[in-house]
Amino acid sequence: MIQTFGVIGAGIMGTDIALDLAGYGYKVILKDLHEDVILRAKEKIRKEFRVYQLTQKHLKALTVDELLSRIVFTTTYEGFEEVDYVIENVTEHWDTKKQVYSELREVCREDVYYAVNTSCISITKVAALLPRPELVIGMHFMNPVPLKEMVEVIRGMHTSNETVAVAEEFLQSCRKTPVVVNDFPGFVTNRVLMLTINECIWAVQDGVSKPQDVDKIFRMGFGHKMGPLATGDLIGLDTILNSLYTLYDQFNDPKFRPAPLLVKMVDAGLLGRKSGMGFFEYTRKG
Repeated sequence: MIQTFGVIGAGIMGTDIALDLAGYGYKVILKDLHEDVILRAKEKIRKEFRVYQLTQKHLKALTVDELLSRIVFTTTYEGFEEVDYVIENVTEHWDTKKQVYSELREVCREDVYYAVNTSCISITKVAALLPRPELVIGMHFMNPVPLKEMVEVIRGMHTSNETVAVAEEFLQSCRKTPVVVNDFPGFVTNRVLMLTINECIWAVQDGVSKPQDVDKIFRMGFGHKMGPLATGDLIGLDTILNSLYTLYDQFNDPKFRPAPLLVKMVDAGLLGRKSGMGFFEYTRKG
């Protein structure tokens, strides 16, 4: 029975996952390398809990202190020997992920399930780093996690049927709808989404249209709640760029070549919402 989760990485996704899991009664250990990141994560949960509480019925009976009492914030692996399920959310760099899993295999039990929250990196490749690859699965959460019902679940080459069933059961306990796909670069979501965002950036770079008008076409013409460029800003333009590099490398297909404008913006630190400026400008109120 899954009771305790270890969430690796206290960025936007990891923090939201910890909040969501704790809101449904699970115990969570939220781990990051940096103390300042952990402190920001705790403050972020305090602030965003009140917002999510307005729309999420299961949170209305909770106080923020009750929710926080279910989360341990840490920069070490203390307590991970008791974890039943690990959800890893570190940056989309293979060497970084490889280092994290080499550490996890030393501190976690052999029967622990692992969910790789990635947009492009091979689940099969990650599973090969662990003693029981059949317990590894991909779990691509959407942002913001507490408000998004769909989770793309990725079956690696060695992922067992039991591991898929356990993943589906716990996601459904958090009122998520798991959609199971097979392990292939970019899976479904990012194989299509990264191309869409990148092509919209090319359109802006080529002077075809302005960012606000590109997004207006998708919102008003296709019924999207958010345009591709605003979506890129929300995800983080550095993450978009890393995903495109990964897809380009894995497919060896020039259609995934990043637009030079995207490279320039990332070099300039214009990363989207998290930096306050991307294709659009963001105030503290969003």
